[in-house]
Amino acid sequence: MRTALSTATAIVAEDEATLRQQLVEQLGQLWPELDIVAEAADGIQALRLLDEHRPDVLFLDINMPGATGMDVARQANGRARVVFVTAYDEHAVAAFEQGAIDYVLKPISAARLFTTVSRLKERISAPPARLDAVLDRITPASSGRSYLRWINASVGQNLRLITVDEIVYFQADNKYTRVVTSDGEALIRKPLKELVEELDPQTFWQIHRSTLVNARTIAGVTRDFRGRMLVKLKDRDDTLLVSDTYTHLFRQM
Repeated sequence: MRTALSTATAIVAEDEATLRQQLVEQLGQLWPELDIVAEAADGIQALRLLDEHRPDVLFLDINMPGATGMDVARQANGRARVVFVTAYDEHAVAAFEQGAIDYVLKPISAARLFTTVSRLKERISAPPARLDAVLDRITPASSGRSYLRWINASVGQNLRLITVDEIVYFQADNKYTRVVTSDGEALIRKPLKELVEELDPQTFWQIHRSTLVNARTIAGVTRDFRGRMLVKLKDRDDTLLVSDTYTHLFRQM
């Protein structure tokens, strides 16, 4: 448990550089003992910094590219205290007032930030609260379908955070699924049938019962000597077999 004499650490994640700088400067004035160990310009960077630094506090813009503040907050659940930097209306702010999550409204008010800092100082010695119920209440109902944007995969003895944009293809491999990028591969336990449901079908095409390919990485198609269709990739020498069920995807190529 953190003691009162310990220095609290924080990450500030905000895609607007000017607003991020303003928040960092105001925090320096209101809470000079706070050690801001890193800043993030998007959600994916925030996720990586969360795992790297394990901060006490996360200041999160709700609407960031790559991964939203909601996404990052779910990963930080029970690991850090979360403060949303938001332009939400009063109805959503009422949910923040339940106490597990704090907030700062845009444009940033020094008075509101002072209140937030005071609350954080009071709670910093206690373990971070679980956020599940509050996050469910404040998730915008109009946000529509949300597709998988990153995965945690095993590379040897290490875990690596990989964005879906980096992935060339997924391939089922016994109890695991191979995650293949342009410069390597990793393993996850999530089965391919779950990935089919969680990934954007406009980006990831199932071309075989055991293979999902990122359509943006396809260089073209060819046929082997047996007449089977094969996918050629832009950044890898691999060729991927297309089963007859999925050849219709390539009629325009």
